[in-house]
Amino acid sequence: MPTSVPAAFDLTGQVTLVTGSSSELGIGFASARLLGQLGASVMVTGTTGRAAERAAELQSEGIVARSHVADLMDPAAAQGLVRATEEEFGKLDILVNNAGLASVHSPEKPNPVDAMTDDEWALALRRNLDSAFFVTRAALPGMVQRGYGRIVNIGSTAGVLTAYTGDVGYHTAKAAMLGMTRSVAVDFAKSGVTANLVLPGWIATAAQLPSEVEAGNATPVGRSATAAEVATGVAFLAAPGASYVTGTTLIIDGGNSIG
Repeated sequence: MPTSVPAAFDLTGQVTLVTGSSSELGIGFASARLLGQLGASVMVTGTTGRAAERAAELQSEGIVARSHVADLMDPAAAQGLVRATEEEFGKLDILVNNAGLASVHSPEKPNPVDAMTDDEWALALRRNLDSAFFVTRAALPGMVQRGYGRIVNIGSTAGVLTAYTGDVGYHTAKAAMLGMTRSVAVDFAKSGVTANLVLPGWIATAAQLPSEVEAGNATPVGRSATAAEVATGVAFLAAPGASYVTGTTLIIDGGNSIG
């Protein structure tokens, strides 16, 4: 751990699990990398073998990292992921719920309420809300027993502060994460566990659509955020020094929601 890092942000000896962290350019992997750089051991997760590739990449940078493949829409798989993390590292201190995916339709191909099927609706909620609930539920007992935990949920300004055309399932799930975060915060505040929500705006990734690039350029800052910029907010909420921050939302959108 570099001596220049204040104790309030020093994660040496802590263990973090970041869901949806197998994409090289995504928020999840950027968060896993930064938390690892601050001293944490990291469990990288995803639904494919890319998770092992990302863990190996972190290991090459001197970060203690392991990987686990799981479909977190399955509550048993979510339980298994938390169990695997605790067995590998002995505990779990920091949970970053990043796994999720926008609708199968894009803003270029809107899917409004009256066109969405039952299966599409259920899938959107399962991907973006249920998965976070399942992992959080599995992680809380250990955190409560140890009297310490940091839960950082990755939501979106979409559904909470803004909306775009034709993605009602994604918007609904991300809005519901606000309620889940607040509920966990008040239920477990006296147990030493905090829960907070990060609301990213437009993010520059390899999968960013032309319309999203344009929307990012229209923000007051004049561009989309990088995944690393969002990870900085995650690291603050995950820090030991953020012990009095719980039930809140951190908006990282370049001023878009007020501009």
